Amino acid sequence: MNRAEVRTDKERSVSPRRLRLTSWVYAAAAAVYVLDRLTKVVAEHRLAHHPPVDLIPGVLRLTYTTNPGGAFGLFGNAPYVFLGATLLVCAAIVIASFNASSLSLSVGLGLVLGGALGNLTDRIVRGSGLQGRVVDFIDFRVWPVFNVADSAIVIGAAIIVLSGLRRATTR
Repeated sequence: MNRAEVRTDKERSVSPRRLRLTSWVYAAAAAVYVLDRLTKVVAEHRLAHHPPVDLIPGVLRLTYTTNPGGAFGLFGNAPYVFLGATLLVCAAIVIASFNASSLSLSVGLGLVLGGALGNLTDRIVRGSGLQGRVVDFIDFRVWPVFNVADSAIVIGAAIIVLSGLRRATTR
């Protein structure tokens, strides 16, 4: 037997810390996914076919709209681009989830995963094939209308970047 074939029990087992960090990825993803789906259902039932609702006049309003494209409505006629990108990102997150080194990285990965799956679900259930539209309803009046999944993706990506920068500076 060579050294590569001989592993200790410790090397074969998953450390409790690694298991806990991996669990955070999927817990955060599940929380974002459920919150995104619930808010979109409420937005569709309460806002569709109704005038926008001003929460903070001139600053924040709830406006029901749907978006066939990606961020800011880009590439609306290329649904397979979104499918490919979403599947690639989700696969990368699943692989990375088993090697997450910090709680912040785990939560960031989970936010992106939950948001990506939330918007992908919209594309599947709100149209034929992947031609569906994503429900958006959060309107800050100076930015395109977005949703919880979009917020989670942006916040998660920022956390991942900051986690990487923090890790790089502590080495």
